[in-house]
Amino acid sequence: MEQPPPIPERYDATEPMGVENIGFMLERLGRDCDDLQFLRELTMNSLEAGATQIVWDYDRAIYDISGAYKLCCVDNGHGMSGEEMRRYINQLSASRHEQAFDGNFGVGAKVAAATRNPAGLIYQSWKDGKGAMIQLWRDPVTRQYGLRQFELPDGSFGYWVPLGPDAKPAEIAEHGTKVILLGEREEDDTIEPPPGVPTQSRWVNRYLNARFFRFPEGVDVKAREGWSGDPATDKKNLRRTVRGQGLFLDEVAAAAGVEDLSEARVHWWILDESEQRRNASELVNTGHFAALFQNELYELRTGRAGVTRLHQFGVIFGYDRVVLYVEPRQLGGKAITANTARTQLLREGQPLPYADWAVEFRAQMPSAIQEYMDAVIAGSQAADHHEAIAERLRQYQKLFRLSRYRLRQDGRVRIQEPMIERPKPPRTTRDGGVGSGSRPRQEMTGRLLAAMLAAQGEPGEEVNTSKQDLPKVVWVSETEGTRAPDFLADRAAKYLAEDNLIQANADFRVFTDMADYWAEQYELEADNVQVTSVVHEWFEQALVETVIGCQALQGEREWSPGDIERALSEEALTAAVMQRYHVANSIKRALGARMGSLRERESAAS
Repeated sequence: MEQPPPIPERYDATEPMGVENIGFMLERLGRDCDDLQFLRELTMNSLEAGATQIVWDYDRAIYDISGAYKLCCVDNGHGMSGEEMRRYINQLSASRHEQAFDGNFGVGAKVAAATRNPAGLIYQSWKDGKGAMIQLWRDPVTRQYGLRQFELPDGSFGYWVPLGPDAKPAEIAEHGTKVILLGEREEDDTIEPPPGVPTQSRWVNRYLNARFFRFPEGVDVKAREGWSGDPATDKKNLRRTVRGQGLFLDEVAAAAGVEDLSEARVHWWILDESEQRRNASELVNTGHFAALFQNELYELRTGRAGVTRLHQFGVIFGYDRVVLYVEPRQLGGKAITANTARTQLLREGQPLPYADWAVEFRAQMPSAIQEYMDAVIAGSQAADHHEAIAERLRQYQKLFRLSRYRLRQDGRVRIQEPMIERPKPPRTTRDGGVGSGSRPRQEMTGRLLAAMLAAQGEPGEEVNTSKQDLPKVVWVSETEGTRAPDFLADRAAKYLAEDNLIQANADFRVFTDMADYWAEQYELEADNVQVTSVVHEWFEQALVETVIGCQALQGEREWSPGDIERALSEEALTAAVMQRYHVANSIKRALGARMGSLRERESAAS
C-alpha cells in the first residue's frame, strides 16, 4: 500500500475531520442504494480479492442450528486476517485496494448491506490457512454501527475470534472469505428476496445477470435457487451459473454489432424472436437500454422507460427485440465515474449526454436495425390516411397558425402583448461590431421608442408563420406485433417529436369500442376492415390536429418547451380523442358514403 509522504519537522498539525454520528451518515447513504445493491457490492469485493469462484447460497451451519435461511457469499479470494478485517470492515471508507473515483470507493458493502442487516454481517475469512471472524452490526443498546465484541477462549474480550478448521466452507482451501447476512432479526430468512422483487426463486441470479455484462475470464459465479426443496430429491434446488447479460445476448441475437460515436460506443443486438423467450426468469430477455462501464450495466431501463430511451435513439418500431448498451469513452480528460450509490454514471460529475449521442446514433443507424424496423412496419395492415387528412385540413390551414405580430414603425395595425414577436437582439462580432443579418442597435431602439409613443397600442404588422408539416401516423397493435403489451397500455397515442410521428394504439378501448359500435349498426362482424379503417381515419385526424395545434404554440413566451412536451404527452393525446359526438358524426357520414346510409339500408331491408 502506498505510504503517505513524511511529515516535515516544522509543520502546523491538522486535526483530521471526523464524523460525529456515523450511524446517521451510514443510513443516509444507504437510502440512496437499491435494495439489492449489496449483491453487486459483495460480488465486486470478491472479484477484487482475486476470486475465481463466487457462490451465493444459504449458510448451512446456521440453518442446522436455527432452521433460518441466512444468505451468504463465499469466495476463494485472498482472504483477510482478523486484524485486517477489523481495520477494513470497521472503517466507513476503507479498502484493501487503492481507492479511486473510477474504481473502488471502499464504502459499498457497508452502506448497501450493513444498513439492511442491522442484526449483523458476519465475516469469516481465511488467510494462509488461518481463519478469523468478526461481526459488523448495529448495537441494539447504543444504536451505533460497529464491530461486536466477543469473549475469547482465555476469558478476555476482542473484536475478532479465531476459527477452527470445521467452520471453513468446501469452496475455500487456504484463502477465501464468507459473508453471512443476518437481516433485521436473528429469525429472519435473508435468502428470501425483499418485497416486490420479480422471479423470487431466482432473484439473486436475476439481479447479478442484469448488473454484470461479463465476468472476467476464468471466474465462475453461481447462485442458489429453489432452496426450500430437499436438495437430495428436488431438482429445482440447485446452484445456477450466473453468466451476465453479454453472453446471453450473444447467444440469442439474430444480428448484433457495435456503432462508434464521437464520445461513446453503442453495442446493439436484435433478438431472435424464437430464442429470446429463453431464460426469462433469470435474464432480461426483451428490448431494453443501459449504460455500460467496466463490464457493469448502469441505469438499466426496461418496460416503458426502456421504450422511451430506445425511441430517443431512433428505435421506433420493434423495440421489444432491440437492445442498446451505450459505453462512454474517457476522452479529452472527461472522467467517467459512478455515483456513490453505483446507480448512475457521470461524466465530469454530470449525467451522461444521451441526447447528443442519440442524434449521432440516429444519423448512422445500423442498416440491420433500419431493415428490421422497415419489416415490422411492412407487416402492419393499417391504411394510409395521410393524404386524405392533409386535403381536408388544407382549406383551414390558416386556423392552425396562431395570430402573431411584430413591431413596425409604419405598421397598419395596433398590437399589444402577448401577440408581439419581439425582434431578436443583434449578434455582435468579436471586434464589437454588429453581425450580419441583424438590425443595428440604434435603429432598433428608435423603432421601439416610436412604438412606445403610439397613442393606442404599438404599431406593427402581422407575421406569416411557416407552413407546418403534418405528422405521420402509424397504428400499432399487439396482435400485429407492432406494440409490446406494456407500451401505450390504455393510452391512445404517443408523439415522437424527433420523427414528427404519432404512434396510435389500435388496441385502445375508445377506438375499438367505436369500431364495434358502427359494425353493430351496419350488422357486420366485429373487426370489419372497412369500419375499422374509417374509425382510425377520423381519430387519426383528431390526433394530427392536436399535434399541429400545439406545435403552433412553440416559441411563445408563455409556452416553454416543457409545456409543449406535456401538452403532447400520452395522457394529453388520450384526452384529445375522448370526445365522441363530432367524431361519430364524421364516421357516420364517411360510412354512409361507402356503404349507404343506415336509413337506406333499413328501407331496402323492409
